[in-house]
Amino acid sequence: MDFITELSERTEYINNEIYKYLPNQEGRQKTIFEAINYSVKIGGKRLRPMLMLETCRMFNGEENEVYPFMAALEMIHTYSLVHDDLPAMDNDDYRRGNLTTHKKFGHAMGVLCGDGLLNLAYETMAKAILESGNIQVAAKAFEVISKKAGVYGMVGGQVVDIEMTSHKEDIDTLNFINELKTGALVEAAMMCGAILANASDEQVENIERAASKIGLAFQIQDDILDVTSTSKELGKPVLSDEKNNKATYVTILGIEKCKEKVKELSDEAAQILGEYNTNEFLHELVMFLINRKQ
Repeated sequence: MDFITELSERTEYINNEIYKYLPNQEGRQKTIFEAINYSVKIGGKRLRPMLMLETCRMFNGEENEVYPFMAALEMIHTYSLVHDDLPAMDNDDYRRGNLTTHKKFGHAMGVLCGDGLLNLAYETMAKAILESGNIQVAAKAFEVISKKAGVYGMVGGQVVDIEMTSHKEDIDTLNFINELKTGALVEAAMMCGAILANASDEQVENIERAASKIGLAFQIQDDILDVTSTSKELGKPVLSDEKNNKATYVTILGIEKCKEKVKELSDEAAQILGEYNTNEFLHELVMFLINRKQ
């Protein structure tokens, strides 16, 4: 089986697992359920849950322990996109080729949808801890996701990103933003896959280092695509950072140096993961995502 076909089948498998944790569209507050389900189901690469699952498999973990955390992390990622698209943030009308949540359901419902997704993620993980065969390990995974998604992770990176109002920002600031805003959830995904598979502390630390490099390479490639691709190819507006007068790796380093940096980070991540060398699909997935063309 070729990689693209296998990727498609595994994405469908992950979607089926994630959707089991979404709410039924009923009750007097069903509009929020509709908005939540719409936001999650309009697509996406499922990068984070797939990385979590494949890392768990690399350490021969019990997959059933991972499913609720996969769903929760994708809910958190989706809420961040819903809020990113709001007029007060990036003010985007399209996401993955579809209307953004606030354009379809209204601004207020967009805010509430993000709030609902975040809380549903924590509900999902809390229930998973109570039902886990190893409560301490599950609680550790919960702690990692909570920190990586919060003010010391994704939210903290978003705060500094909002404060960037010119292209004069230095590379250290940009690295800080993207290590938190993008890299933190990639780290959470792979770390939790390892934690839930009972990997050692040293192994989890190594996975965190690899994930950090993967997340940064992914973001640099995203910046490259923002100026070299089209809205149709990406399923979202291009040149959005330029429109919002934000610095990117391309505006600071230029496209060629960005490409060199992506390769450097890719090679370093592959070397770390190669120490375990037990999941060929995970290696191919990382290389595919980092070097994607859309």
